[in-house]
Amino acid sequence: MKMKTMDKVRAHREMLKSMWFNMDHSNVPVRKEIIVTLRDNPYWPGYGDVQILEDGPNGYCSFKTHQKNPMEYAKERLKENKHKDFKLIIKDETNR
Repeated sequence: MKMKTMDKVRAHREMLKSMWFNMDHSNVPVRKEIIVTLRDNPYWPGYGDVQILEDGPNGYCSFKTHQKNPMEYAKERLKENKHKDFKLIIKDETNR
């Protein structure tokens, strides 16, 4: 009985995957962002998250890392030719 349920789940996943890869992504707006999230964690003082996000007609790409000095890390990435035209977004979650 359990095997039939798994077959249904797998079939549904395969159908969704097939539909996703066959979608028209040519009209997706271009989005290039470096998002810095500053946190106030007593166990990780000075640390934060940096996410580099790129979306558009050519596809979606996302990279996220936990860094000691997230602002410095983001500034270094913005200096690279690859990320020159990215928008910097800063989220401050230190006083929540």
